[in-house]
Amino acid sequence: MATNSDAMKIGELARLTGVSARSLRYYEQQGLVHSTRSAGGQRHYAAGEVARVEMIRRLFDAGLSSKVIARLLPCVDTGGTEVAEDAFTTMLGERDRLTADIGRLVEARSALDELIEINTRYRHEVGAA
Repeated sequence: MATNSDAMKIGELARLTGVSARSLRYYEQQGLVHSTRSAGGQRHYAAGEVARVEMIRRLFDAGLSSKVIARLLPCVDTGGTEVAEDAFTTMLGERDRLTADIGRLVEARSALDELIEINTRYRHEVGAA
């Protein structure tokens, strides 16, 4: 882990990454980032956690859950063909999940559009519009 000279507190990591301290605590609770504790219980992060938090943010921005992110992080940590293949397969599966979600949202929007059209016709019939 970090030596005292390159360790940073949670506020500094938050400032450097644009991620709230609350989110950083959540990331740590989920096992996504790691810290050491001072004698007073303060979290101290290694400088390398900046890049890790930035990667985690990109993965969250891509619509992935913390559970899926935890499965992908070994690729970031260790590399290797097997780990990279597993990450690739996981990301393809997540893309398929998002595509299905988008399809359901498009169907829901179409159903809502139909209801809006029915309401619009009704409002014209009763003179409300």
